[in-house]
Order: sequence, then structure tokens, then C-alpha cells
Amino acid sequence: MPVQHSPTTDSKQLRNAPPSPRRRLPKQLTPWIFMAPALLLFSIYVLYPIVSSFMLSFYNWDGMGDKTWIGFDNYIQLFDSETFWTALTNNVIWMVLFMLAPPIGLAIALFLNQQVRGIRLVKALFFFPFVISQVVIGLVFSWFYDPNLGLLNSMLDLFGFPTIALLSSEEYVTYGIIAAGLWPQIAYCMILYLTGLNSLSPDQIEAARLDRAKGLKMLRHIILPQLAPATFIAVVVTVIGALRSFDLVATMTAGGPWGSSTVLAYMMYEESIFNYRMGYGAAVAVVLFLIMAVYIAYFLVRMLRSEK
Repeated sequence: MPVQHSPTTDSKQLRNAPPSPRRRLPKQLTPWIFMAPALLLFSIYVLYPIVSSFMLSFYNWDGMGDKTWIGFDNYIQLFDSETFWTALTNNVIWMVLFMLAPPIGLAIALFLNQQVRGIRLVKALFFFPFVISQVVIGLVFSWFYDPNLGLLNSMLDLFGFPTIALLSSEEYVTYGIIAAGLWPQIAYCMILYLTGLNSLSPDQIEAARLDRAKGLKMLRHIILPQLAPATFIAVVVTVIGALRSFDLVATMTAGGPWGSSTVLAYMMYEESIFNYRMGYGAAVAVVLFLIMAVYIAYFLVRMLRSEK
């Protein structure tokens, strides 16, 4: 006669049974398995080019023939080059003036964060520069700065100021290109802050209102601390955008006049593609990468310390 097993006995046996071989995978490996495809792509398209650039900077190579090991000669020539110091100075000017984008973007976001009729159309107009290609922006501002038919000189002439060929002036050309670059960058920062304003804690705002906080006090003590993540992204992306500026320089002046508006990214492109000095161009890329890495690492450390 077969033995009858109660449901309780069967469930206890199932609980006490050893795990099947399929479940013996360590839990620590699970996240790495899911991240493996992304890590593979990151290694191929990010890490490998960085390491290759570092290695290439120690060679003399025209891009087609054999590579010749020259050690630090590319860096010695680079730091003795007047063009390099001009490009580095222009990059610093870009970075300083580009830091206007986050506060201006915040001010516009605070203005647009209202529930009034037609505000969506106004938001779309402010968002428009962000979706335009940098090349198109460069062409539009080149027409705007045109000394004969440009709107800028027409406005200066209307108000009695002397006209200026901005893109032909060694003194002002960099500032004219930066003004063109700030237009889409402000729009990007505005989008970040609008997203942050939509996720503010209503409880904190209501508690602040009960304590009679308003205006600048509300902005400084309640709103800005909650916008810290958006501020972090805005500042980092703005700095990176300033340091890797290339499209507008290439479109509007090609580094001219007489190299006065060149930046490190354009210098790297010019030396590698037109002068066939791949190793020298890689040395410029390494210097640019180190500047970005040091700044971002410093900002990340400060951000983490403030959070702690």
C-alpha cells in the first residue's frame, strides 16, 4: 500500500532541499553580467581611444607610414608653441564666460516655471536653440556679424556706434564666437533647471511659506539646495562644452584671423588632419583630456563632500 504524504511534509521537504545547480551563481556576479555589454562598449569606444591617444602622443606619425618613437618631443614642441598658448588662453576664456550659462538658464527657468496662458509656446522658443545644429548656429551668427549686411552693425549704426568687422578682429573674434556658443548652452541649462523645478518637494515649499519665507530667501534656502543635482550636471556639461569647443570655431573662423580664435580641439584637428602630425595632435588631445579630467574630478570631490 503506497505511503501517503501530507502537503505539510512535502512543503518542508521542498524548503529543506538543496538548491538546484542553476541557482548556485553568486549574487555578486549578477550586476556584472547585466553591465557586461555596456562595459564592453565603453571599453571599445572610450577607454581604448584614450589609451591609444596617450600611446600615440609619444610617436612621430603622419597617419600612413611607420611610427617613430620620439618620447616626449611632441610635448616639448607643444609647450614651446605660441599657437598652443593662444589656444589654451582662448579655452580659459571660453570656460570663464560659459559659466554664465547656468545662472542665466536658472533665471529663465524660474521665469518659465509659471502656469500662465501661452507659456508652452514661450518655452518652445527658448528650447529651440538647443535642437539646432552647431553648424547652423555658426552660419546664422556669421551672417549676424557680417560687416556689410549683418544685423549687428545695422543696430550699431542705428544707435550711432562705430561698426566693426567682428570676425576679422583679433581682439574681439573669440568673444563673438563665445556669444554664439552661449545661445544653445543657456537653453540646455534652462531645460535642466526646468526639470529640477518640476520635481521640487511641495512639503518643503509649503513649510517655508508658513515660516514667511519668500523671494530670495525661498530661492536660496529652499529651492537652490533641491536643485543641486541639476546644478552639478549643468556646470560639468558647460565646462566640458567650453573645453571641447570646435564646431563654431571651425564654421565661423577656422581658427582665424591668423590663429587668434583657435582652441585646443581645433588645433588638434588642424595638426592631425591638415599637417599630418598625428602624434603631435594626440599630444594636444592628451593635454585637453587631462584638463577636463582634473576639473571634473575636483568638482566631483567637492560635490561628494558637501553631500556627506
